[in-house]
Amino acid sequence: MKFKQKALFAALLFTATISVAQAGVVIGGTRLIYDGGKKESSLSVNNPDKAPYLIQSWVETTGGGAEKAPFIITPPLFRLDGGQQNVLRVIRAGGNLASDKESLYWMNIKSIPSAEKKEGQNTLQVAVKTRIKLIFRPDGLKGVPEEMTQNLKWQRSGNQLQVTNPTPFYMNFQQVTVGGKEVKEATYVAPMSTARFEMPAGITGNSVNWKIISDYGGIGPQHTGAI
Repeated sequence: MKFKQKALFAALLFTATISVAQAGVVIGGTRLIYDGGKKESSLSVNNPDKAPYLIQSWVETTGGGAEKAPFIITPPLFRLDGGQQNVLRVIRAGGNLASDKESLYWMNIKSIPSAEKKEGQNTLQVAVKTRIKLIFRPDGLKGVPEEMTQNLKWQRSGNQLQVTNPTPFYMNFQQVTVGGKEVKEATYVAPMSTARFEMPAGITGNSVNWKIISDYGGIGPQHTGAI
């Protein structure tokens, strides 16, 4: 057998004996709104599988640098057995956060499956990290984003769509379309800020439609404006 044939055979044999652990941990939300008037916020973590997982969680800034986020999660590391559920408690730990608008951080939850040893078999363990928005809503900030999303100002800037948000809320877009074509890069716009998204080619007309995601991860009604 030639060298290339031997190498291919060995690779196929190794691949055939690898089993990949699939993550089965279910996070109880697609985002977490932290009410500034409360001492903590919480999020459930559920393991519907039979095998246990090691759960590790932490909060980081949107910049992802060395700067520490002013939140801690407890417990930060724990074992979650099959069929069990636990609650992650998010607690503010200082920080000079704005009192007139929301602040955004990222909450990371990593699920690491248990290693099952099998005789004569290689096992590849895959850890899955879930990243969701942690939005701090200051005490005294009334209402919800849906009630103010019509205040967004849209305009065309070259081949980009520009949106200005005069409200104190983060506007998280589920969908944005211009002239019937979806603006796929549209994600969110920060409070009292402006964001720009690349528009698809060949757009005609000046009508913009958008839907935002609610505090609970639901999709709101369609709104219409002009650019």
